Amino acid sequence: MPLSKGVSQPKSDKGRRTRARFIEAGKAVFAREGFRKARIVDIAAEANAAYGAFYHYFDSKESLFREIAEETEVTLLSMDHVPHNQAESHDPYERIRESNRSYLSAYRRNAGILKVIEEVSHYDDEVRAIRQKRQDEFGARQSASIVRLQRDGRADPTVDARYAAMGLSSMVAAFAAALFRPDTPYDFDKAVDQLTILWANALGIEGPGEERS
Repeated sequence: MPLSKGVSQPKSDKGRRTRARFIEAGKAVFAREGFRKARIVDIAAEANAAYGAFYHYFDSKESLFREIAEETEVTLLSMDHVPHNQAESHDPYERIRESNRSYLSAYRRNAGILKVIEEVSHYDDEVRAIRQKRQDEFGARQSASIVRLQRDGRADPTVDARYAAMGLSSMVAAFAAALFRPDTPYDFDKAVDQLTILWANALGIEGPGEERS
């Protein structure tokens, strides 16, 4: 069954603050309990608000979850593309490193709720559409970035930008999901470095001290 879109936007500052508390509380409860087990009464308690107040802002836990999913995916979208608005002299290898660090940092902060969003996307069309939209936008940005690098002679010209963007973005997402499981020990800086090496090697971008043949 699709998630409901019914929400109410408060007009007062107090109302906006209360609504924001419900969103943050929802993230915590959904991440802790999962979507199916999460209850509105638990979300209200986490938000330190009355149970009935929930319905002033959301018509169901489904509508709350949908908004959380969209907000979380937008957060990742804003962090996970290789910056392209910096000076042309900025080293592309370091841009990739910065992008990977930003993405993994954002993913680590939201790992719990992202796991639940992925689970729900398997059976809910609206949540799946939210995730797909982010992936499509991310892929388009990555493809454009690869084309710029090729144009500047900094990436392998034989690489198809569209397919490379699909493959690399999928790799990064899967890498993050595996890295931030509760039972996975990791060194964050090493993870960033290794992901950057994989990304740069795939595109033929020289690392520090290397020269393109």
